[in-house]
Amino acid sequence: MRTERMADPVTLVAGAAAALDALGTAVADAGLDGRLLALCHLRASQINGCAHGVAQGVERAARHGAAADQLHAVAAWRDTPWFNAEERAALALTEAVTRMEPDPVPDRVWDVAATHFDQNELAALLLAIAITNAENRMDTSTRRQAGN
Repeated sequence: MRTERMADPVTLVAGAAAALDALGTAVADAGLDGRLLALCHLRASQINGCAHGVAQGVERAARHGAAADQLHAVAAWRDTPWFNAEERAALALTEAVTRMEPDPVPDRVWDVAATHFDQNELAALLLAIAITNAENRMDTSTRRQAGN
């Protein structure tokens, strides 16, 4: 296990934790299912190799009622029967936004997501993915450990 480099950056910069918490609260209040958001957090954290984020995503998803089958298979969601069409659309969008490949979010991914979520929900989902990716990048850069 590698040694943590520093404390969580949002705790070191005045007002950063409150700002990030306020953004997270706004996303949570936007009406999306907490389980869906937690599964997206978990998938982005897996892609980013963020142990702290993965642990957090599993805990959140379980707390919001995700089945054990989903928790164990979220990395292979395309190949399992345990995710509905809305969850699949959100996970595909999460992967596209997180990976930012040459065509960051292909039209086919966006169009499917737009059939399941209205503009406000899409905005909240994009913000949730962005928050997770920012947290993951801080956690992996500082070597934050799972459970801290």
